[in-house]
Amino acid sequence: MSSASAPATARPPQAEAVQAAGALVWKMVDGKARVLLVHRTQHKDVSLPKGKVDPGETLPHTAVREIAEETGFAVVLGAPLGTVEYRLPNGRDKVVHYWSAEVDAGHAERHSYEANGEIRALEWVPLAKAAKHLTYEHDAEIVERFAAQLDAGLARTFALIVLRHGKAMPHERWDGPDHTRPLLHLGLEQSQSVAGGIAAYGPTVLVSSPAARCVATIAPTAAATALAVKRATSISQDAYASDGERVRRQVAKRLGRQQTTVLCSHGPVIPQILSAAAELAGVGVSAPLRRGAALSTGEFTVMHFARESEHPRLVAIETHAPAVAG
Repeated sequence: MSSASAPATARPPQAEAVQAAGALVWKMVDGKARVLLVHRTQHKDVSLPKGKVDPGETLPHTAVREIAEETGFAVVLGAPLGTVEYRLPNGRDKVVHYWSAEVDAGHAERHSYEANGEIRALEWVPLAKAAKHLTYEHDAEIVERFAAQLDAGLARTFALIVLRHGKAMPHERWDGPDHTRPLLHLGLEQSQSVAGGIAAYGPTVLVSSPAARCVATIAPTAAATALAVKRATSISQDAYASDGERVRRQVAKRLGRQQTTVLCSHGPVIPQILSAAAELAGVGVSAPLRRGAALSTGEFTVMHFARESEHPRLVAIETHAPAVAG
């Protein structure tokens, strides 16, 4: 197996790493996992599908767009599989972010694909043999991480996605009630920017604080997913209570239903949401949890829970920011 690393090359100190995203696409056949590999035309290699971030995209958005472009599959992202880093021939570093993404075996069987200038063929291989088929060691690392998730019963997940409203009109510039404060233009841009990334996880339920700034923030996500928005005072800032009991009940209901759900709320309430979810999953405070609770405007945190578990079992936490400077 060859390495993707190029000979050491002087790299301009100002050059930032190239960001890319992709997924390990898998299906179950007769109780065994198979992994989708792509045979690239120009590079003449075999790899996992991935691609560079386009301007204005979040990483999850990039992952599902690239999978669609390279394989024709419209996927829903599962739990993250981490990153790989390597040096490009031009001396720049490249960081690729991966998720798992299961597709229906029947749909995959009926799927047709035509070779093009980028991908000449798709190949489904048994999980146990995938690493040997891949050209690069860093791709094999992603396969190994997924295999560990699968063995632990953590491959199939649902998500609780917590979104903080976009940048809103400051208190001192607004004469009306706090819950009527609108988004600024920046807030509207932030909301548009994260919609594709949130939709990448395939939410089936959207819940928002009734505050105007939250309803407006989740609106682009509602448009991207064709879902109606439910309004819940329990996650509003006006109903904030230090004991967080109403928030906990809302979170418990969502985790109990095992449906990927978006909760759009406020800075003071969001730590209660994540704390309640962590408590119900029986996990303590961690760095990802602290980061996920400290969202800036327009950011969102995704908490992945094992679907094949009687009680909430936290698999991973990730946080993403809008591709718009705040």
